[in-house]
Amino acid sequence: MPSLTQHDIFVLEKINDPEASPEAPLLIDSSLPKDPNVLENALYQKVSSLERSIIASIQEIELQIAGLKPLTSQAPPLSRYLICVQSLDGLIQEYPKYASARNNRAQALRRIYGDGILVKSIEAAGIEEAVPLDTSASEEQLVDISSTILTDLSTAISILTPRTPYMPLSPQSVKTLSQAHTQRGAFYHLNAKRLSLKGAELRIDSSREEAGWRTVDFEEHASRDFMMGGRYGNEIAKALAVSANPTAKLCGEMVREAMRKEYAGGQVL
Repeated sequence: MPSLTQHDIFVLEKINDPEASPEAPLLIDSSLPKDPNVLENALYQKVSSLERSIIASIQEIELQIAGLKPLTSQAPPLSRYLICVQSLDGLIQEYPKYASARNNRAQALRRIYGDGILVKSIEAAGIEEAVPLDTSASEEQLVDISSTILTDLSTAISILTPRTPYMPLSPQSVKTLSQAHTQRGAFYHLNAKRLSLKGAELRIDSSREEAGWRTVDFEEHASRDFMMGGRYGNEIAKALAVSANPTAKLCGEMVREAMRKEYAGGQVL
């Protein structure tokens, strides 16, 4: 049986992780400030404590929706979720460069208005999505909310991404980058599925880059985000990077077929 050369192994690794660079390992330094935009430790503790309190409230709502915890309020889940989002709004308004709050607000808005918010489709048969808490929002509201979600995720990523591949990051920054990239990858991936349905149309502000994307563009950007989520530590995102990328899937199939023929003694034309 023929053996793989180092070049063969490198090519296969690039197909599985096309943007990986062995010369640029992820550098994590726990001595760095936990957030590069909230340098004072006492202030970071205050901001992160406020955020944790909001997230704890959201988690309690989800447990009650799932029937895993008794109700503690007569208010419906939607109104309580919106109160949590308003609290995140205030936190972000006061600390606009605190990336974690933006990542969490994007997630909360997706939960309220649905993962398929970027696409209008007649039906979403075969697409598994959580039922939105708010199904009465107007088209104008949904366009505004989708812009907030996309802006929050892109801002969270841009303000934490190191300027060079060799710049170290704090463990907290790495975690937030992993979450934001993976969340945006999932968001793009789910909306790519919706956009592929017959009669589907984008529901995105015309000033945004995504307004001109096709299904394949959403798939490719989802794959890149999954890849970056994997680089920052999310193994599930890393595994999804290739499966979400149509080009990588095709390359993978071609390589598997070529290797099958090689080991079978056939010729690859």
